[in-house]
Amino acid sequence: MAAHRPVEWVQAVVSRFDEQLPIKTGQQNTHTKVSTEHNKECLINISKYKFSLVISGLTTILKNVNNMRIFGEAAEKNLYLSQLIILDTLEKCLAGQPKDTMRLDETMLVKQLLPEICHFLHTCREGNQHAAELRNSASGVLFSLSCNNFNAVFSRISTRLQELTVCSEDNVDVHDIELLQYINVDCAKLKRLLKETAFKFKALKKVAQLAVINSLEKAFWNWVENYPDEFTKLYQIPQTDMAECAEKLFDLVDGFAESTKRKAAVWPLQIILLILCPEIIQDISKDVVDENNMNKKLFLDSLRKALAGHGGSRQLTESAAIACVKLCKASTYINWEDNSVIFLLVQSMVVDLKNLLFNPSKPFSRGSQPADVDLMIDCLVSCFRISPHNNQHFKICLAQNSPSTFHYVLVNSLHRIITNSALDWWPKIDAVYCHSVELRNMFGETLHKAVQGCGAHPAIRMAPSLTFKEKVTSLKFKEKPTDLETRSYKYLLLSMVKLIHADPKLLLCNPRKQGPETQGSTAELITGLVQLVPQSHMPEIAQEAMEALLVLHQLDSIDLWNPDAPVETFWEISSQMLFYICKKLTSHQMLSSTEILKWLREILICRNKFLLKNKQADRSSCHFLFLYGVGCDVPSSGNTSQMSMDHEELLRTCTPGTSLRKGKGNSSMDSAAGCSGTPPICRQAQTKLEVALYMFLWSPDTEAVLVAMSCFRHLCEEADIRCGVDEVSVHNFLPNYNTFMEFASVSNMMSTGRAALQKRVMALLRRIEHPTAGNTEAWEDTHAKWEQATKLILNYPKAKMEDGQAAESLHKTIVKRRMSHVSGGGSIDLSDTDSLQEWINMTGFLCALGGVCLQQRSNSGLATYSPPMGPVSERKGSMISVMSSEGNADTPVSKFMDRLLSLMVCNHEKVGLQIRTNVKDLVGLELSPALYPMLFNKLKNTISKFFDSQGQVLLTDTNTQFVEQTIAIMKNLLDNHTEGSSEHLGQASIETMMLNLVRYVRVLGNMVHAIQIKTKLCQLVEVMMARRDDLSFCQEMKFRNKMVEYLTDWVMGTSNQAADDDVKCLTRDLDQASMEAVVSLLAGLPLQPEEGDGVELMEAKSQLFLKYFTLFMNLLNDCSEVEDENAQTGGRKRGMSRRLASLRHCTVLAMSNLLNANVDSGLMHSIGLGYHKDLQTRATFMEVLTKILQQGTEFDTLAETVLADRFERLVELVTMMGDQGELPIAMALANVVPCSQWDELARVLVTLFDSRHLLYQLLWNMFSKEVELADSMQTLFRGNSLASKIMTFCFKVYGATYLQKLLDPLLRIVITSSDWQHVSFEVDPTRLEQSESLEENQRNLLQMTEKFFHAIISSSSEFPPQLRSVCHCLYQSHPQPFVF
Repeated sequence: MAAHRPVEWVQAVVSRFDEQLPIKTGQQNTHTKVSTEHNKECLINISKYKFSLVISGLTTILKNVNNMRIFGEAAEKNLYLSQLIILDTLEKCLAGQPKDTMRLDETMLVKQLLPEICHFLHTCREGNQHAAELRNSASGVLFSLSCNNFNAVFSRISTRLQELTVCSEDNVDVHDIELLQYINVDCAKLKRLLKETAFKFKALKKVAQLAVINSLEKAFWNWVENYPDEFTKLYQIPQTDMAECAEKLFDLVDGFAESTKRKAAVWPLQIILLILCPEIIQDISKDVVDENNMNKKLFLDSLRKALAGHGGSRQLTESAAIACVKLCKASTYINWEDNSVIFLLVQSMVVDLKNLLFNPSKPFSRGSQPADVDLMIDCLVSCFRISPHNNQHFKICLAQNSPSTFHYVLVNSLHRIITNSALDWWPKIDAVYCHSVELRNMFGETLHKAVQGCGAHPAIRMAPSLTFKEKVTSLKFKEKPTDLETRSYKYLLLSMVKLIHADPKLLLCNPRKQGPETQGSTAELITGLVQLVPQSHMPEIAQEAMEALLVLHQLDSIDLWNPDAPVETFWEISSQMLFYICKKLTSHQMLSSTEILKWLREILICRNKFLLKNKQADRSSCHFLFLYGVGCDVPSSGNTSQMSMDHEELLRTCTPGTSLRKGKGNSSMDSAAGCSGTPPICRQAQTKLEVALYMFLWSPDTEAVLVAMSCFRHLCEEADIRCGVDEVSVHNFLPNYNTFMEFASVSNMMSTGRAALQKRVMALLRRIEHPTAGNTEAWEDTHAKWEQATKLILNYPKAKMEDGQAAESLHKTIVKRRMSHVSGGGSIDLSDTDSLQEWINMTGFLCALGGVCLQQRSNSGLATYSPPMGPVSERKGSMISVMSSEGNADTPVSKFMDRLLSLMVCNHEKVGLQIRTNVKDLVGLELSPALYPMLFNKLKNTISKFFDSQGQVLLTDTNTQFVEQTIAIMKNLLDNHTEGSSEHLGQASIETMMLNLVRYVRVLGNMVHAIQIKTKLCQLVEVMMARRDDLSFCQEMKFRNKMVEYLTDWVMGTSNQAADDDVKCLTRDLDQASMEAVVSLLAGLPLQPEEGDGVELMEAKSQLFLKYFTLFMNLLNDCSEVEDENAQTGGRKRGMSRRLASLRHCTVLAMSNLLNANVDSGLMHSIGLGYHKDLQTRATFMEVLTKILQQGTEFDTLAETVLADRFERLVELVTMMGDQGELPIAMALANVVPCSQWDELARVLVTLFDSRHLLYQLLWNMFSKEVELADSMQTLFRGNSLASKIMTFCFKVYGATYLQKLLDPLLRIVITSSDWQHVSFEVDPTRLEQSESLEENQRNLLQMTEKFFHAIISSSSEFPPQLRSVCHCLYQSHPQPFVF
């Protein structure tokens, strides 16, 4: 389109630019700002080739925007922003205007664009808070316009001058004359202006003459500042025509200055006109002056006299000061070698000038503070450039008791000296480095006063383009005198921060100071700047402070922090700064947190550059650099790095010679290997940075998320640099290095949207493997904020904050970065989608990262038992890890999971559906696999409460809703093959939960919703069987048989009763889903009846097979009947036909699986179908038979001894023994069976091994492993271990008969014998009866004890051999240290 239809294409781009202006789209966000910038750049590039089209389109847009009627503060702001965008685009397009612009284009610019620009210059006056910005932007457009179209602009000015020469009115419009102030003027253009005004000056009215005088002065400075070389050349090669024009105009103006008031008005222009005549200045400096130049000499004499205070008028004194400052300023643009006369003229006035302007006891004031300040700045800068070593006036301004205006003037003068050094002979700022100490003191005092007074004031917009007075007077609210004083300190502080930004060395310089003192002053300076970053009441100062800190982190600046020890100083100060900023970010105490995060990214880049530069430094002198993090990332309990960081503490901890404070949990970090000599603040800073980056990942602002992800790259780069020097693995510094790099790579990709980005973030969070102090603290802080936000959402809109603390917690939780998210009264505004989106993002973050926190918790706790068969990590099915985490219900992860489950049935009237939907999706799709066991157990426990003590279902709407949500979550979870899910799915059994789900759903009835829930449950069962290998089952066969029993009840349950076609379709869908689930359950499933053994068991199994087989046959017949019915009535529908065909196929598969796994009990019932009279039935049987033959069914199981043979082979397998006496299968079972089933396992193992006379081998293996893993004799066989349970079972089973045979006679004698009826054995003196004797009772007890003892000793031959094996193994398995 651009090649073939360029006009239409350019118009389309212009239209798009128009449509995306803030006045059209409303409040700008990050995306609209980026789009607007792209449109601007596109138009600027197009204007180089289609200049007229672009300028014409932009002019039309500007005109339309100016004519818009707006209402409200927001619309006014959008209008202002739109105008600035258009004007800025116009300025850049005009600056790149092609040289071959046609005359027609110039005419178009004059007729269309120039009037619109003049509109801004003439109408934007005081009262409009954006007047100065718009006027400056419009003046920039006019300047660019006049560069290539000077004739057009000059023609307008000249025409207006001509009109004013014949105008008889006193009050005339001089706006067009004021255009002289803004146009681009070079030497030739200035001559034309002087010639034109000189020709018409005398005929003008007084108002017009004053306008010309004022405008020509500013035009002169436009020329000098933009073309300084031309002005310099004027004194090298005098230009007669320029001097003639200037002299003529000087004489005209001199004649105009009849009164004192007029003299005061024209003196500044006269001194400028005199400067344009170098030869005249040379002449009047002589003793004998030419008569034509006498009036110039008299003018200079009057100027000196007024400057000294002898002019007789304050007006003349002030005008003389202005004129002398102009003279000093102009002289700086002249090389001393070119003309010394003008410098002599300056020297004759400068002393009186400085005494007048810089007198602390009598400050100079004309009633216009901005003009006074500008004048003093010009004077100070000019005096420095003329005589840089004569800095007496600097000392006056630096004095602590000088007016704050003097301080402001000095700081801005220094800034101008640094930033404006266009000419080679201007002195550099290093001449002022000797005053660094005074400047730092001034900064500290100003910072203290400004910050001290900012708490009670609302945010102020400090526009850099406004002058000092304009900033104060443009405030919308009335201020008290103290307020004005506070504001003045703020503007001074802003200027000082800009000064640091311009040249950090000016305040870093420490001549003749030792290293510790240098470091202390640097720490004080940086600490002050860091304090300004979170100041929301001073946004411009905060922004400038960030820029200054960034400059201070450049390589050449860091070396000045402490030249004696740059590396150690860098780590102490920079880490403290990093910690403080990240702490503020994580507490959301910064409004523009995204911008601060971008700045922080630049800081990290600078830090890495410094590390790289010092990579090969002497290790003995920079151990802080490369050792502080090695092996130190030891996670501890939450709030690892909580420190109170006020200004004094920041300063104290950054100052050498002071000990750095340690936060909670630092002892564990300090004791880590390789960390004994490293400062805790370095580790805390890295931890807090990780916390901040993690917590930005759940921000609703896409840009903030991408910036945070990109910051991970710089963390990895730092680790790369450090590990390269230390020759250790990068994972010692960053355990999650690989995932961090993935975060960084994703940040460079174009995101398809906020939802897609969050999904990618959560996928990466699930890949975090190692718990660290950073990710643990980030999870816990996010959880705390999530809890607060959840309460506010659930209580909306009725809840109101009870106290200020609650309101502040909300403010910190959701709002700090987006003030609009909080409505009045401290409640959350759910009409703002970002509030709810942030809550959703936090939920996903907690789900995805929760597994790492659970791992950290379990690792930090003490293990209660380590089984004797191997480490926990090798036992997939073990419940040890699950029980350790699930057992402590007070852990944050457990509380979070409990709250999530409660939100699954949230019934909030406004956002209940959104919360339920998002919780279901996030738990099912984004949950960390490590949390699966905890989720399964909590779901099981919750659903078990839906039944009473008799097992009856407690049917309620809430319970039904929870069951439906659980089904959806489990299906998503099992369907979602997340990386690492297979490892954790088997750590908790879901049998009980699944059975309870089916039991609950069975009683829901046959309503539409109930049918839908049943269908979803059947689909869940099918997915569960697809993941069968990843799941663990306690009694899989019994569980699957029960599920088949329940699900087959739903087949054909309501399909024939439904009258409505839609309901009939739903019931057929249920039949289909049920059969698909049954097919998966029956695959390889031997039927197990509830009761029966031996022949009765086989009979019961046969009856059960017949029940299912008959059901499936009936279902096949039903499908055939429905097909025939549809064919006869002609109402057969394609959708129903497909359903029936699929259902028939599933039914055949179910019959095949049933028969395949139960040939022994089912073939006799099914074989007759092969000879059935119905052809369809015979065909179905043949199909089933074919499928089972294809599956490879073994018919040898039809033997009568099949069950006994199978059991025998199983026993042989379990009791199999290796060459060295090891028992591989038994030991493997001990590894995988959960501890809750060890009693049952002990019974089975002891029974089986004893039946094969291998009990000794079993005991030896178990006891040896137990002893091998024991820590001390005191804990040996006293824990809840499998070995102790086997021992207990052996004594219980084999010792019962022995004990009964041994003790029964003795006990009977004691109880029944008449000789012992009245014998007492009480030996406690306090319990003796009065007739009893203690000595006699003691003899009785000894006598009876001796009987029991001799009986036990005499029965050694009758002691069970199994127990002999137990005791012998116990004795033999003890190692030497444990032998009794």
